Amino acid sequence: MTDDLSDLEPLTAGAAALGIPLRKEHLARFARYRAMLLDWNTRMNLTAITDPAEIVMRHFLDSLTCALALPADERADRSRLRTLLDVGSGAGFPGLALAIAFPRWRVTLLEATAKKVRFLEAVITELGLTHARALAGRAEEVARQHEQRGHYALVAARALAAWPTLLEYCAPFARKDGLIIAPKKGDLTEEMAAGERAAKLLGAHVLLPIAIPTAPELDALNDGRVLLVARQERPCPPAYPRGGGAPVKSPLGA
Repeated sequence: MTDDLSDLEPLTAGAAALGIPLRKEHLARFARYRAMLLDWNTRMNLTAITDPAEIVMRHFLDSLTCALALPADERADRSRLRTLLDVGSGAGFPGLALAIAFPRWRVTLLEATAKKVRFLEAVITELGLTHARALAGRAEEVARQHEQRGHYALVAARALAAWPTLLEYCAPFARKDGLIIAPKKGDLTEEMAAGERAAKLLGAHVLLPIAIPTAPELDALNDGRVLLVARQERPCPPAYPRGGGAPVKSPLGA
């Protein structure tokens, strides 16, 4: 598959509406990423979305909305160094998309499935993303590693779990004043209430949800999507995350 940039204008326009300017070199990497995603998806289950235009909007642009948790000047200025962990990265969303758009960030993609890790490593190599790396492992185990715990300024997770469970997986990785970011949609009333109770146990504080801006370039994402965001106010207690599947079976704050 050739890397055709002609149909990536919606990504350029949508990213600009988010305050994230994309240049031709960014678009070339997104095009190659899409080509690899569709190719590898014929051999393993990476995404149910196989329409190229839908990948642009529902994967790439949706991933970039995570940057709305940052001040507007940081979205436009690519010189700021940030550390980002993408928990349960899967096919690389949102982490790889953010690594393409923000080449100064140090991005770690945490994924438990070995064949998906191989895909992430292949994309990183092909795209020359020297500031990104794939890390194999489960969040509840990797979070026990000294060099990973409390290390990241940003911890993101997309389509991973309900908000309380996601917080338990992510909070141990966040440094003090770090942000935990989760794109969500649907009726989140009960999930958010349980998340606030869970956050208190995890040393975090839930912030107000961030709505996707109303703009024609973002119409594809204006379906009730929001960013749920929490700030880590103190180190996560050592008891978390719990093992044995407890974060899913017995969510905090339930």
